[in-house]
Amino acid sequence: MILPQTNAAVLFLAILSLLCWGSWANTYKLAGKWRYELYYFDFAAGVILAAFVYALTVGNLGYDGFSFVDDLMHAGKRQWLYGLMGGVLFNLGNMILMSAISVAGMALAFPVGIGVATIVGIALSFAARSTGNPALLFAGCVLIAAAIVAAALAYRFHSILKHEVLARAGKAASTRRPNPSRASFWRWQAACFWFVLPAAGQGQRSRHRPRSLCRHRRFRRGRFRLHIRVQRVSDEPSRGRRTPGGAGYLQEHPIQHLLGVMGGVLWSTGMVAGLAAASAPAEARLGPVAGYLVAQGYTLIAALWGVLLWKEFKGADLRVKALAVLMFLLFAGGLLVISQASLHVRAA
Repeated sequence: MILPQTNAAVLFLAILSLLCWGSWANTYKLAGKWRYELYYFDFAAGVILAAFVYALTVGNLGYDGFSFVDDLMHAGKRQWLYGLMGGVLFNLGNMILMSAISVAGMALAFPVGIGVATIVGIALSFAARSTGNPALLFAGCVLIAAAIVAAALAYRFHSILKHEVLARAGKAASTRRPNPSRASFWRWQAACFWFVLPAAGQGQRSRHRPRSLCRHRRFRRGRFRLHIRVQRVSDEPSRGRRTPGGAGYLQEHPIQHLLGVMGGVLWSTGMVAGLAAASAPAEARLGPVAGYLVAQGYTLIAALWGVLLWKEFKGADLRVKALAVLMFLLFAGGLLVISQASLHVRAA
């Protein structure tokens, strides 16, 4: 199979992964007021399609003479189990993250969900391997936690402000202030599943190649998506039937289905590019600081799409805007501090 052999190629794949993972949710926004459960049927189809295409093209090319099937068969039973478990749990987190996006938008769902997942992941990794400067890791986690609080407050104040505007115009269904706890619940649930076992197979010296592990994991994740329907969390009424597989899904515009497939292709492309960059030879990989920032920066890109493109804070007052800017600064600062932890291990 093909793996990047130069620093430029690794950088290109890392940036491609960054853009794809930070932008795939835009396809859901472009699809309009569509239930995310229905969107996910097409999203799953796009993931499966892209996984097969990558496995049978670049997965079969390269200098080592092994095909995709050869690489897949070389893996042990434990790595297959890790791939299956990682796919199922990661899929649950992705689905619940999508439900949070349908309620709160990209600018809030990504920073809160992925921010909590980052903190949990760092804590578990340090407990298992004790790598990195604990002071810097703790400081970075504190900054990300502060960014999460700022994002939650911005969402709460903005929800109250929008409700007051509707109430004055006589368009609100109730004069009671909205309770954003439901969206927060789904973001916390997403965080619990987002940090799972994405590299567990490789961590056990697996013989899985990046695309074989990715395809193996995604194939099961795609099937899992087709059989699991997460509880409806959006207040927007469905334009079709309540059953995701019913006539409502078939009656949607073909462009909406195409957008769902494109979302799955973008997500899958980001995963393949990230795995390939992480599997490059040691001399071609990015430095620890640049590698971590590029790998984790998709959260900020997704939040920027929500703020700048989809105007999710439209009509916000100065307090909400200040909290949103503070969230970006704190989150970026937290990632920067965490990326420095591996460079100062002796100071621990």
